[in-house]
Amino acid sequence: MASAGKEEQVSATPTVDAGQARALLSSGGHAYLDVRLPEDFENDHAAGAVNVSYYLAVTPQGKEKNPKFVEEVGALYGKEQHLVVGCRTGVRSKLATADLVNAGYENARSLQGGYLAFLQSAAADQQPAAEQE
Repeated sequence: MASAGKEEQVSATPTVDAGQARALLSSGGHAYLDVRLPEDFENDHAAGAVNVSYYLAVTPQGKEKNPKFVEEVGALYGKEQHLVVGCRTGVRSKLATADLVNAGYENARSLQGGYLAFLQSAAADQQPAAEQE
């Protein structure tokens, strides 16, 4: 039964789409919290993003959650901070955002589609208007 409650919390997690996230981040009022593994973050990330990994390891045998995730975020951001939480595809960021909201971060929003959607949104905006039609 406890997992059903967790699933409901995750499905009710506040989200933003990639276009909204880019607008919020460019306004300067939001921070981008990247919850991917450090090696993925090092390869590429959004400008100004800060990395706090939600998982310590992801292996074929399973995922090891970072038990200090909320504590590590708390060392960087106050609970009133407006956060856009992103991962690669949006699954991990939804879990991370649910944990943050449960810990009192009411202004945390999960990035739908993750960093991949964020990149696609930025690329779409770079195309000339004639190509977008």
